[in-house]
Amino acid sequence: MIVLNDIHVRIGDRELFDGLSCTIHGGQRVGVVGRNGIGKSTLFQVLRGRLLPEEGDVQVPAKWRIAVLNQETPASERSALDWALDGDKDLRRVEKQIAQAEADGDDTALARHYSRYEDLDGYSAEARAAGILHGLGFSADQFGDPYRSFSGGWRIRLNLAQTLMAPSELLLLDEPTNHLDLDALIWLESHLLRYPGTLITIAHDRDFLDSIATDIIHLEHGKAWQYSGNYSSFERQRGERLALQEAVFRKQQHQLSHMKKFVDRFRAKASKARLVQSRLKAMERLQAQAPAYSDSPYEFSFPNPDKVSNPILAADDLDLGYDGQAVLHDLTLRIYPGNRIGLLGANGAGKSTLVKALAGELKPLRGEMHWGAHSSVGYFAQHQLEQLDPKRSALAQLTDLSKLPEQKLRTYLGGWGFSGDRALQPIGTLSGGEKARLVLALVAWHKPVLLLLDEPTNHLDLEMRHALTVALQAYDGAMILVSHDREMLANSVDEYWLLQDGRMQRYDGGIESYSRELQSRFALPGATGAAPPAAAANKKEQRQAAAARREESKPLRQKVKKLEGEMNRLSGALKELEEKLADPALYDGDGPEIAGLLKEQGQLQQALAETEEAWLEAQEALEALMA
Repeated sequence: MIVLNDIHVRIGDRELFDGLSCTIHGGQRVGVVGRNGIGKSTLFQVLRGRLLPEEGDVQVPAKWRIAVLNQETPASERSALDWALDGDKDLRRVEKQIAQAEADGDDTALARHYSRYEDLDGYSAEARAAGILHGLGFSADQFGDPYRSFSGGWRIRLNLAQTLMAPSELLLLDEPTNHLDLDALIWLESHLLRYPGTLITIAHDRDFLDSIATDIIHLEHGKAWQYSGNYSSFERQRGERLALQEAVFRKQQHQLSHMKKFVDRFRAKASKARLVQSRLKAMERLQAQAPAYSDSPYEFSFPNPDKVSNPILAADDLDLGYDGQAVLHDLTLRIYPGNRIGLLGANGAGKSTLVKALAGELKPLRGEMHWGAHSSVGYFAQHQLEQLDPKRSALAQLTDLSKLPEQKLRTYLGGWGFSGDRALQPIGTLSGGEKARLVLALVAWHKPVLLLLDEPTNHLDLEMRHALTVALQAYDGAMILVSHDREMLANSVDEYWLLQDGRMQRYDGGIESYSRELQSRFALPGATGAAPPAAAANKKEQRQAAAARREESKPLRQKVKKLEGEMNRLSGALKELEEKLADPALYDGDGPEIAGLLKEQGQLQQALAETEEAWLEAQEALEALMA
């Protein structure tokens, strides 16, 4: 058991921990959350004994082996496989002892060391290390490549592989999801769920924490607040405490009003039914989360474009790649105003290649892209963070783009978290998350018709991710998103394109379905289940089959109709209740009445979400049956 009691830690003239206390039991998987700079990484230093508190007591079992993810290490000539194996220091030590005993001709020592080698599962070590590397996205032909040959993000993956190879009772992972694609992230989740020790992780990925965390520690105002359950449970518990505040409710309604425009505009169009339901579900999730982010310092938007071409882009028979070698073949692209597209596919499938081509950074190997007259592109990618001038400030960067008065520029930057002196601070002194926020702010300033976002959430804290998702919901332009953040994909995207084997196709299953497929793959490696092709049916058999499907679908059609009626009833009740809550006179009364209405609102929202989910499932089942 780990116990921190009344910890006080000061960094320079700033007091990070002011009487922080928490208890972590063996076997718990704990997610540590809080704003950037609140002290999450400092907490890890305290747990490791690298930083001693000025006051208070830290108790970590002395016999526990601690494995830590290192974010930065010097370049090395060690191969990727050897680098991963180096994580098991006991195994490496025994290997050296075996080599020495063989050199000395000491058979007694050799027998003893080989017995220890077997106890450490040394004979399976290479296979285990290779399995970890493969799960993190490395191909077998990369196992022999030297560590120094990999880029920064891939070195972090190698460091993670080394950490996971280390035998430990306590595993400390600081932002392990950064630089992972969705496939590697799903594998990591499955691996950590099998870890038998105590896990403490700092992460800014909501779905990751939902999947692996048994408990959440929220750092705020120098204290540690402990919550039982995963991140969604933490949001609900914290939200319930904050939801009684009038300001919370008003801010939440203001954010959601922008999203309702889409639903109001397309609700009556049958062709948009699926998109409307997708947006309604996303709004429901964001509405439930909003109270937990009520004191967020971020409040910004992506200004909508003034003029839009239709289509924005048309292209046929595109080949995209590098140095004459195509990564993607025979692409047919049509991007229309309002498209909200998520790109799916394993590492190396070509997601970033496609985005670079759309951004104009990569010319097609074959074919042409035809852009509309009003088709400006806003592009975010990680390499742009390094292209910022480190000597200039955020305000200076924005001033280059606009002749508006300084106060308006400061107000705009303030919404992105650069208020006061932060707007004048040299960019070179900013953190990775702050640089990412600045690049996003500069991209948004141009009012792009097409927004291209390639892993925009790396280094962003949970509050910024939530604010970014809310802003994307209200953005009317077209968008293509590459992200391993499933929450952002689910709340921001209406359709998916899957890149696989050099081709691109529409993926109709949604991000939940894609995640389940990956989870199944990792749970059952190598499993195949391809069904034999159906035999061709003659016209008479087709008519009989169609009639049978209509009869079989009757209960489902009745269920869909019944659920639609229930959705209308719940929506009407919720609308009446929200009109009551919008009445300013209500807030002149007693708190219990407001609390009761908010509780009723939450119950109606939950019932409506469940009904919409049931309707979607029934509708999809009906469509599948009639296909």
